[in-house]
Amino acid sequence: MKTFGGKVLFLDRSDINTDEIISAKYLTEDSKAALKPYLLEDLKLDGFNPKTDIPGKGVIITRENFGCGSSREHAIWALEVNGINVVVASNFARIFKTNMFNCGLMAIEISKKDIDDMFRTFADKDTECSVKIDKEENTAKVKLISGSLSKSYYFRLEGLEKELVYDEGWIGYTEKKY
Repeated sequence: MKTFGGKVLFLDRSDINTDEIISAKYLTEDSKAALKPYLLEDLKLDGFNPKTDIPGKGVIITRENFGCGSSREHAIWALEVNGINVVVASNFARIFKTNMFNCGLMAIEISKKDIDDMFRTFADKDTECSVKIDKEENTAKVKLISGSLSKSYYFRLEGLEKELVYDEGWIGYTEKKY
């Protein structure tokens, strides 16, 4: 299983849609790498600059309904090619969440209360995130660390999503099963 986590990009908004993740005008690109410079370029959020805020980040923490809008795998590819392997939100658009796991990335759902606590405690700090999944204990947690401050938040990972994480996406899963 690959390692999930990294430096955190906090996006304090709900309903970030796939057009904001990657504009439809880039859907004709034939490689993931070609999408890299355009991730979140259409996201309107006070103080957010995609050119300076995205590089070096591995995790996005946001509010609810991330990935709503039209279904497009390009949105996940744009995250992946930029090194973002985890998105944490209170919920996701169903197809977007499925596509995240299919591509070997994690869409982690955490309660609104815990999301609020993450923003209140860490959003204004340089924050690292690690994700730990204990297959034996059947537990999963997100740990946020900033200096000497750290907090853990638990989430559920079950069924096919859990298998896709361990097999690093749909391709690894099908190679193992079939």
